[in-house]
Amino acid sequence: MLNEDELADLFAAFGPVRSRRMFGGAGLYAEGVMFAIDTGEGVFLKADAAFAADLEARGCARFTYLAKGRPMSLPYWSLPEEALDSPEEMAELARRALAVARASAVKKKTRKA
Repeated sequence: MLNEDELADLFAAFGPVRSRRMFGGAGLYAEGVMFAIDTGEGVFLKADAAFAADLEARGCARFTYLAKGRPMSLPYWSLPEEALDSPEEMAELARRALAVARASAVKKKTRKA
């Protein structure tokens, strides 16, 4: 998993990101919203259908894991390789993931009400 300095470097053009350990990995938060996960094998951004399609077209993979012997997937996608070398691109992707995470949080609150 990324340490605090590596997180700061990766998201330097995006803004402050904090991590919180969970399920053997870490949730990545901006403005109090979890928008990404760090699995120790990579960072995965939260994506809706449109963002996921864009990421898939760029060669990114959906986060999957085994649960009780069955593959499970979450709406998180790996980073495009070129984003790792471009702070501006990384910031844009992080902004999109944060927007998806905010929209998802609003939907959850609406369903509970």
